[in-house]
Parts: sequence; C-alpha cells; structure tokens
Amino acid sequence: MLAALLTVTALVLSGCTSFADGLAQDSSAAAGSTPAEPKAKPIRWSDCSSQIQPLIAGQPGSDRNLKFECGRMEVPIRYTEPAGATLPLFLVRIVMAGQENRIGSLVINPGGPGGSGAEAAIGLALTLPEDVLRRFDLVGFDPRGVGLSTPIECIPKDLKERIVASEPRPTTDAQLDEAFALTQEVAKGCAKQYGDALGAFNTVDTARDMDMLRQALGDQKLTYLGYSYGTTLGSTYAELFPAKVRALVLDAVVDPDATEKSDAEASAAGFESGFDAFAQNCVGLIAGCPVGANPRQFVQDLLAQAAQTPIPSTAPGETRQATPGVVVTAVQAALYDAGSWPQLAQALAAAQKGDSKGLFSLADSLSGRLKDGSYSNLIDANIAINCADTDERYDEKQIRDLAVQWNQKYPLFGAGSAVSLYTCTVWKAHRTPIPKRDAAGAAPILVVGNTGDPVTPLPGAEDMAKDLKSGVLMIWQGQGHTSYPKTDCVTQAVDQYLIDLTAPMDGLTCPA
Repeated sequence: MLAALLTVTALVLSGCTSFADGLAQDSSAAAGSTPAEPKAKPIRWSDCSSQIQPLIAGQPGSDRNLKFECGRMEVPIRYTEPAGATLPLFLVRIVMAGQENRIGSLVINPGGPGGSGAEAAIGLALTLPEDVLRRFDLVGFDPRGVGLSTPIECIPKDLKERIVASEPRPTTDAQLDEAFALTQEVAKGCAKQYGDALGAFNTVDTARDMDMLRQALGDQKLTYLGYSYGTTLGSTYAELFPAKVRALVLDAVVDPDATEKSDAEASAAGFESGFDAFAQNCVGLIAGCPVGANPRQFVQDLLAQAAQTPIPSTAPGETRQATPGVVVTAVQAALYDAGSWPQLAQALAAAQKGDSKGLFSLADSLSGRLKDGSYSNLIDANIAINCADTDERYDEKQIRDLAVQWNQKYPLFGAGSAVSLYTCTVWKAHRTPIPKRDAAGAAPILVVGNTGDPVTPLPGAEDMAKDLKSGVLMIWQGQGHTSYPKTDCVTQAVDQYLIDLTAPMDGLTCPA
C-alpha cells in the first residue's frame, strides 16, 4: 500500500523545502536543547478517497462509508529554532459517514520505529469498532524520517538484501566479523549522506511534532492509540505534555526500564517462547503439522539445509535464494501474529522441499521489501530513530561474549539479538535519550499487555503501568503482538476508555 500512496503525495507535498537544504539553513542548535513553543499552522487537506479506495477494495471493512483526506503540516527541524527551517509531515485523516457526538481525533502510531502511521490508519479504519469511528476522526501521521515524511533513505537496496540474507546466528569469529562489517557499512553510509541531520530523527522531537499535530487538528487534548514503539512515543508525549493528555492507549509495550542489553535479551527470549507456542499449536492440529512432530528440530535442519545450499523460489521473476537469514526472518515475521502460523508452517514445509516462495513472502513483510523489489525506508528509519534515542554503547568484546552465551540460552534468536547491540555503538549521530517517564499530572493512561507477545513481552507493560503515575494495566492472555481489537474483552474496555474516559479496573485480565 505504501508504494501506491507515493502517488497520492503529489496532491499535498508540492513545493517543499528539502530536509538537507533546511538543515543547512539551521545547523547551529543541538536537538537536545530546551525547546521553544512553536505555534502550529493549519493543515492543508485534500480529498484523496479516489486514490485510496482502490487500494483497499475487496478487503474486509472496505464497504464502510469512509472519506479519506491527505494532508501535510510543517514542523521545526529543530525545536530550539521554532522559526527556523521546517520539514513536512504526511497525514491521512479518515472520517466515517454518520458521525454523532464527535469527540475529536484519534491519532495513531503503529510502531517500528519506522512504521507508517498513515498506512496504519487506513488499515485500522477497516477494523476498528464502528462505535469508535462514529465518535472520532482517525488520524495517521508518518513520523519525521518515516514513510512519506521526509523519509531517511541511506541504506542501498543491495545492502538491505545482504543484511536479511546474512548469518542470523553469528557465533564464530568470522561470522561476527562479517556482522560487524555490515553494521559499520550501514553507519558509515548514513553518516556520509546525512551528517549532523541524523540526530533530528528522534522520539523526543517526534513527540513534540505530535503536540503540534494536536494543536493543528483543533483538539484541546490528545487522544492516542500507540502500538509497540508507539507506546514509547505515547509515553514520551505524556511526560512532555501531561496536561494535554485526554486518553492514551499503549498496547504491546516496550519496557521503559530496560537497558538496551536487557531489552535485546528479552526479545530473544520472547521470540523463543513465541516459537514454542507456534510449535505446540502446530503439532496439536487435527490434520497434522506440516513440519512434523518436532517443529524446532525441523527448523534447525532447514537452517542447515539452507546454509549448505540456498533454497530457490518458484515465484515468477524471483532470483533470490533463501539463506538461513531469510529462514529466521520469515519465522520472526510470522510470530508477530498467530494468524500467520499456518502460513509459516506451510512455507517451512515447502522450503524443505525446495521452494522458498512462502519464506520470502513472510520475510519481505518484516523487512519492508515491496512487490516491485524496492524497499520502504523501514530499516533506515528504524535504525536512525532507535540510535538517536540512546547513548548506550557496547564494544565488540562484550558482544562476542554475549553472542556465544545467548546462542546457548536462545538457540534460534539469541546470537542475532546480541549482535543487534552493535548497531547503535557505531552510529554517528547526536543522541537525544528518551527521558524517564512518570507523566505526573496526566489523566489515566491505559497500558495493555499480552502474556504471549513474543516481540514486547508482558513485563514491559507491567513496568510501564507501574512507572506512570496514572497508569492502568490490562492484560490479555493471548498470543501474538498487540491486543486491540482482537478480543471482545479488550475491545470493550478500550472502547469505553476512549469514548467515555472510563478506565477498566487496574489489573483486569482478559482470557484468550
């Protein structure tokens, strides 16, 4: 969908000053300095229903009577210079016909970092309860550096292909040397292309952008739905602007108390648990599991097979062959959503027989590879924002030791998680670390966690709810990444909170 949305931008993004040009006009201030109070300007909206409706035709929910508007707003590149150079944010607003007793706007962030809020809003307009859409305009924005908002693009396609295909469990010196070299190549290329501009792509300034958006939408306070990394963005907003919080839903929470190291280990452990849940489900199928009675051993054998001879694909025009890196990326992609488990089982079975078509379909969905062979800027933005947000660094010796240790504890995902710690160690950009967040003075904030979330395990939600002075925790005993609106118990509680500002009882647990 994102590729098709590129054609829509001509409606709203003509005549923009480039980010590089703007930065050259305003290079004196540091992104982490005390911000000024800029004033939001009106959003320029255009009806883009005729461009978006064909993209969603035939999907469940596409028969809803929805109007789509595309727009842009300008935000300061640096908030220390509110009258200085700006960059444009791309927006989509969706309004369902028949709204009554409108409350305001519900602003969306789907996570990543690097996920397109505009695209997410279009998808959620088809799936969110109609009770919510009758009371709110749904507004998605691509954060600075993401999607269609001056996207940061500094990792060439061939390098992304090599990253995905690279050894997913590097433990030997040679494998780790190769992993470090790839990471250094990314960091050097982005620094060469953007220089000091890389530091502008950070969560603190994106939260300030979100308050500019709130003002421009005419809302006195913010109503927000954030998933995964979107919980980091939402809680940062609440810390900076507690008096401007109306209702925030933080679903699938990134642990605010974790170090980069503990977060990486939790990720490895979460994916291992997620794989075990997939395996248990698969072997319990009445029709039989396509990968046999021991899915974990099946994947281990498939990794060895792909390492010996990369697996070709029967997809028309496909020249790539599946390496172990592609296998693991495909597995990770499917673990985000239990609805993808049957697809994963079939793709693994087909790959064992010599066809990696299904594996590439899954892997491409996670890496941002589009049907035409190009990539979105998901990987570029993800690295840039994550690294601008932290000042932690880990040297090669630490990472080599962790790769070996975690490979023993988490045999599918441990070594790769350890090596991910090197990414921001060599990143060359100004850092604006995310602040501690208690959001003192904010209205109640609903924090939603999932006992079977392999991406953001439940302790993250528990920590967030505990840290926030007004945090209210709700738990779903389900599988996959995120919880709303997947089950009636969660959906009813979130809807009531968004509409009536009635939070559920702290600690409410919803069954699977």
